[in-house]
Amino acid sequence: MKSAEKICEHIYLVGGSESSHPADCSVYLIEGGDELTLIDSGAGPGISAIVRNIRALGLSPEKISLVISTHAHIDHIGGNAFLNREFGCDIFAHELDADRIESGEMVGAEFYGVAYDPCPVAQKMVEPEVKLIRGSITLTAIHIPGHTPGSIALWTEVGGKRVLFGQDVHGPYVPDWGAVMSQVGPSLKKMRDLDADILCEGHFGIFDSKKAVRDYIDQFLVRYSPRL
Repeated sequence: MKSAEKICEHIYLVGGSESSHPADCSVYLIEGGDELTLIDSGAGPGISAIVRNIRALGLSPEKISLVISTHAHIDHIGGNAFLNREFGCDIFAHELDADRIESGEMVGAEFYGVAYDPCPVAQKMVEPEVKLIRGSITLTAIHIPGHTPGSIALWTEVGGKRVLFGQDVHGPYVPDWGAVMSQVGPSLKKMRDLDADILCEGHFGIFDSKKAVRDYIDQFLVRYSPRL
């Protein structure tokens, strides 16, 4: 398997289907001085590999103080309980998805054939937008309902570039999995209009130019809401 990958200053890819476990989403690490932040935690079985990848960067996973769960699907939240127990880090999620993270209901674990360990959500987002100060880095969390009712995306400015973490831009948008179809188009437009230079997606890699980011989001915007 691949090891960790530096995306740009302060931002690393530390987990995913090719670097920690086949069921894992892309897991991103934000380094803000002594503050380490994870965006999502994979499906669970790969969490030890994620921790090893962080150590391989010369960073200490013991400094992870916050795990941001972008939505309540098993491939994004399965490592939360381990990280909470081992390192004492808080879990941040939108209040509309927090109940699933805490209860384990409707997280899709059965589709991946893994067990889910429920985990408390210490910080619940209720506003449309929240700024998270993570040492030298400011992350802005935005509510983007569609994939799930409580889906969130995040963005930050690093080295003069805007980096967007839009974990499951591609969907799938399935009502039985919690999708809110009427909100898919507006949420995709909200992400597109951020005009990001880099998109860190949840399963399909890194898009490293404004045009690449816009084109990637636009294909789904046209599919799901062609009038926007």
